[in-house]
Amino acid sequence: MLTYSMEERGSLPLYEYLYRRIRADILNGTLAAGERLPSKRALAEHLRVSVITVENAYAQLEAEGYVFTRPKRGFFVSQVSRTPQVLPPSPPPPEKARVWRLDLKSNQVDTARFPVATWARLIRQVLTEDGNALLRPVPHRGLPALRQAIADDLRDYKGMAVSPEQIVIGAGAEYLYLLLAQLLGRETVLAVEDPGYPKIRQVYGKCGVRCCPVPLDSQGMDLAALTASGATAAHLSPSHHYPTGLVTPIGRRQALLQWAQDRDAFIIEDDYDSEFRFSGLPIPTLQSIDAGGRVIYMNTFSQTISPSMRVGFMVLPPALLERYRRELDFYACTVPALEQHVLARFLARGHYEQHLSRMRKEYRLRRAQVLDAFRASPFAGRISIAEEGAGLHFLLRLDTARTDAELRRRAESLGVRLGFLSEYAAAPAPAYAHTLVINYAGLAQDRLPEAVALLVEVFQED
Repeated sequence: MLTYSMEERGSLPLYEYLYRRIRADILNGTLAAGERLPSKRALAEHLRVSVITVENAYAQLEAEGYVFTRPKRGFFVSQVSRTPQVLPPSPPPPEKARVWRLDLKSNQVDTARFPVATWARLIRQVLTEDGNALLRPVPHRGLPALRQAIADDLRDYKGMAVSPEQIVIGAGAEYLYLLLAQLLGRETVLAVEDPGYPKIRQVYGKCGVRCCPVPLDSQGMDLAALTASGATAAHLSPSHHYPTGLVTPIGRRQALLQWAQDRDAFIIEDDYDSEFRFSGLPIPTLQSIDAGGRVIYMNTFSQTISPSMRVGFMVLPPALLERYRRELDFYACTVPALEQHVLARFLARGHYEQHLSRMRKEYRLRRAQVLDAFRASPFAGRISIAEEGAGLHFLLRLDTARTDAELRRRAESLGVRLGFLSEYAAAPAPAYAHTLVINYAGLAQDRLPEAVALLVEVFQED
């Protein structure tokens, strides 16, 4: 008779504990193949449990194939492999994010000045005034109210006359890259800026799109190299290039549009951090001067609001919009409904532009403080700084005999994270050496003395 201590079951239901004990005896050979199990009633009486408990345990064993029944004879042990069970290897411990004493590589933004109270109030309003809307499906290209708010914002502040129908909402720029790769097709040869943001090449490449790095000159993507590349589309950021900071002038912009028109090509305009221009008027977007419908405009709210705000959008020209409707409009929108409703109100009621105005002032001041601190530092005589009065980063070239790899290792040993221009280049070039990409947005004034002291150690020559 099978004997088990039912008091050892812990929190398990009685039937599950019994099922597990019998299964273990079958797997370890204690119960041999063909052996008859006790009747349900006999085993219930022996173990002092209900018949239904035994019945449920036997039913589970039978369902999994450990036992079988013979009419009017009862339950018998099935032929089961006695191969010892090998436990799967323990998963590796979760990686702990390194805490840096100074991080000048990450694209950080100052989230302390975000109007949290306003955002919370808008959430409450959405929930109380239109809570049922959160239960309704969101249109595939995004919430109409959000697309309208974005279209209005683009018109009022960037001079872009676009219809809300042209706008597609998605969970960040990378998701939109995936859509564009499918929209343009795998036969596309995509020109990308070199140096440029490596993730652009990675995402498009994983989608089967062939990326062709095109070098930059002093005005942005080199037109002669672009023409020679055989590209059928180009991905570029003319308003403030990352990482070089280049701003493409109007003459080059017109030439790029002509290139696209002549070759029936499309330009993906990645308007990265263009909102942060600290002097003069905003640079007109390529889309706003595109008369031929060749520009796909892209932007996100991750730099202007928070990196956790994974909301991006693209504006499709009419020809591609029709293709999108035919081929890709089955994709569900990847941004939660609540976030879209709240963001729509945040934009439509002027809170977004008020926030941008505050942050421009803050970043203008912070940029000036960082530049002043660096120019007054002990390493001031060994650096040159390139910046365009825009964006949340600048380039710092260091006069040193060390390689970028040596500088990186030395920095990491001191708890300092640095980014180098050479990391962003598909084709290495001596001109990129010893040039740091300084993301200053997360560097508050009270941390500047520590930052300078750490950089003095990093830059020190032996």
